[in-house]
Amino acid sequence: MFYWLLKFVLVGPFITFYNRPKVEGVENIPSDGPAILAGNHLSFADWLFAPLTSPRRINYLAKAEYFNTPGLKGAFQKWFFTTTGQYPIDRTGADAAEDALNAARKLLDQGRLVGLYPEGTRSPDGRLYKGKTGMARLALETGVPVIPVAVTGTDKVSPPGPFRWKRQRVTVTYGKAIDFSRYEGMGGNRFVERAVTDEVMYELMQLTGQEYVDVYAHSLKGVPSGSRPEATRIPDTAAS
Repeated sequence: MFYWLLKFVLVGPFITFYNRPKVEGVENIPSDGPAILAGNHLSFADWLFAPLTSPRRINYLAKAEYFNTPGLKGAFQKWFFTTTGQYPIDRTGADAAEDALNAARKLLDQGRLVGLYPEGTRSPDGRLYKGKTGMARLALETGVPVIPVAVTGTDKVSPPGPFRWKRQRVTVTYGKAIDFSRYEGMGGNRFVERAVTDEVMYELMQLTGQEYVDVYAHSLKGVPSGSRPEATRIPDTAAS
């Protein structure tokens, strides 16, 4: 209930007026049934613009820090993320990846849309980085389609650093659903999971126009911008 109140009354109208989001390909979202929405990740604001433009509710897995921060700010964060249907995951433990997959499976079993960011963290410089294979494993094990979701402009709306919200137009593009049934029964095969991941990242690269860098974004934390690897066009083919 509070999710829809935020979307249509408390927050959504302001964002719509202030940032004038443009949406493309909304017809690619199924009217019912489960699906994985795999998006690029430029900003904290990403998870607000996709649900705002989707006719169906999207559930995201959120890092546990949003739910256990102490003090008044922490209490507000926990309330906000809980009431908007976000699910906490602990990304620090040895079983973090498996716990996240289990949470996502439960949501998909309920017929929901699950939003994931294959890059695993926000892009440090606006480029598209190598995707992690957890999303592919989930798609292969559940058999649900993957819908690429390209969001552009959010890095200008809410840049890294202290919280800011700028008047920048955002575009959300929903790509065509990708069916990986040709790999049925091959979940757990790391080569197949990499092929599936690269196919999704290729589609995101095409939809966003971002330069692609074939390294994991988290590996560049603390690395000066001048020392980061050059962009590539890999993956330059879709999995077959």
